[in-house]
This record gives sequence, C-alpha cells and structure tokens, in this order.
Amino acid sequence: MRMAIEEARHGIGKTAPNPAVGALLAKNGRFLAKSYHHAAGLPHAEIETLCQVTPSQAKGATLYVTLEPCSSHGRTPPCTEAIIAAGIKRVVYGATDPDSRHRGRAEKILRKAGIEVVSGFLATECASLNAHWNHRMATGFPWVIAKAGMSLDGRLDSPLKLHGRRWITSAASRKEAMHLRASIEAILVGGETIRMDDPSLTIRGIKLQKGHPQPWRVVWSRSGDLPEQACLFTDRYRDRTLVFTGKSLRAVLKEFGKRGISSVLIEGGGQTLGEAFKQKLVNEVRFFIAPIIQGGKVAAVSSKISPAHLENVTYKKIGSDVMISGRVRRS
Repeated sequence: MRMAIEEARHGIGKTAPNPAVGALLAKNGRFLAKSYHHAAGLPHAEIETLCQVTPSQAKGATLYVTLEPCSSHGRTPPCTEAIIAAGIKRVVYGATDPDSRHRGRAEKILRKAGIEVVSGFLATECASLNAHWNHRMATGFPWVIAKAGMSLDGRLDSPLKLHGRRWITSAASRKEAMHLRASIEAILVGGETIRMDDPSLTIRGIKLQKGHPQPWRVVWSRSGDLPEQACLFTDRYRDRTLVFTGKSLRAVLKEFGKRGISSVLIEGGGQTLGEAFKQKLVNEVRFFIAPIIQGGKVAAVSSKISPAHLENVTYKKIGSDVMISGRVRRS
C-alpha cells in the first residue's frame, strides 16, 4: 500500500477534478505492476495497473489501491466492473470515497462478486493524498487558503518613494509562494488588485512536472470595471481566466465546487481577504511576514471581519521572513 501511495503522489496536481490515486497488483507474494491516475478522462489507477499484465497474471491476484474503487459511470466505466472481469481475488483499499452516493458501495459490489475486500488499510495516509478533494466532496466548497505577503505592521503596499523597493517579502518567500500556487487549482484576487498591480498569477521560477496545469486565475469584482489589457486577459493563459461580477464571494466559491475545483488560494487585497474571513470561508492561512515596518495604506485584512482562531500552527523562517501557517478552527 505504501508503494501505491507513492504512485498516487505522481498524480497530485494533475488529476482535477478527480482525486490522485495509486494502485499496485501482486500475486503469490510477488509484485506484478503498479501505476496511478494520470489525468481526468484517462483510465483510473486500477485500469492503468491491470493493463500492464496479462489476463492470466491478473486472475487470482491482489489489487492494492489508495482509494475505494469507483462504482459508477463517469468519463470512464466503473473500476469495479474491470476488477470483477479481471478475476481479481482480493482488493485492499485505503480511504473510503467521501461522496455519500458512493461510500462503501464498491465493497458491497465486489463482495457480492466473491472478491475478498479489506478496507481502511493505511486510511489516514491515503486520505491525506486528497485532503482538498475530500473537503469538496463532503461540503460542496473548495478548500480555501488565505495567502498574503505583508510587513511587520500588517501592510500590503510598499510606498516606492519611501523604500525604493517593489516587493515586501524576500525572494525566498516569493519562491515558496510559487510552490503554494503549484499545489492548488485556482488563484482568486479582487478587482482592485487587477487595477492596481496587473498581476499575472502564473507559476514562475520553479520546476514543475510535465503536464502540470496552470491554476485557474479568478477575478472577483463587484463593479466589473476591469482593464481590458490586463495580463490575465491577454497573455497565453487567458483561457484559464474567470471573472465573476454581481455575486457574493460565497456564491463564487460554491460555483467552484460545482465546477470540480477543490482548492482556491485567495491572494488578492485586504478587502477580498477580509470578506473571506467575514463570511467564514477560509480553511487555512499562509501569511508571509517581512521584518519591515512601513506604514502603508492597505491592511492585509480589512478590519470588519469575524475573528479566526488557528490550530496546528507552524512558524517557518524563509529568507529574512517568517511564514505563519495554520488551519482555521471551526466551532
């Protein structure tokens, strides 16, 4: 199962809106094959693995898979049908499907076909592969991370005339932020951020695996008054840009869930972050704090918010800065 978990890691960040899943086939104590789900629309991990062996090898074998095999038709046929047809003798899976429509269904189908089933093996480790996906399946909302790079006095803007610098945080912090962008499916900013900063919201300066997609770039604007020549609307990723006007932030995030987006990084402005905290939409915080006091005008989070208490808090020194991260505690 640990080998199947390692296989699943190869698919992290590539399979949306599907989960990352790994599988391994063994028989008589011998390893036969292993693989993972490469991308939505392509065969699932179980099928990828079964395709590597002959029918005679598969018959009577044990299949290890990190997530309960799918039991319904989607873009591909249900894996339970392929498992039964292959003559698999035993199935061992880790995490149970969090979708109430499918939870435990595969076990019933496979047992009815005479296949031995062991469920919940290394369940916590297997579930951690898809924490964001699990959250969306359970709540209908994506996992929301609030991110900001700020001064020690909690400001987002750096007055150029006073400090002669564009960036508040260090190059090391900005690189860490790129890794954070690469781990999620969408980046959201407010309209004011587009008007003032014209950000590209792309992943830069880090090495990505082949096939890793550019996250969706999302603009939440009350007025809809946005510059037509902004990077998001003119660069090579313009088809990965979404604009929402006339909707609450909660409604936008709910729409993300319907579209199969499991994770969102909110980067834009104090007003946007403030609204996210006010509406209790934030699940996780990543704040990069630079050792500078500069008295800018823009607060990292607007003052009219609902207090958010963090748990599992960590502090990490990155370059000259400190990154504080934690999950928002729910009552």
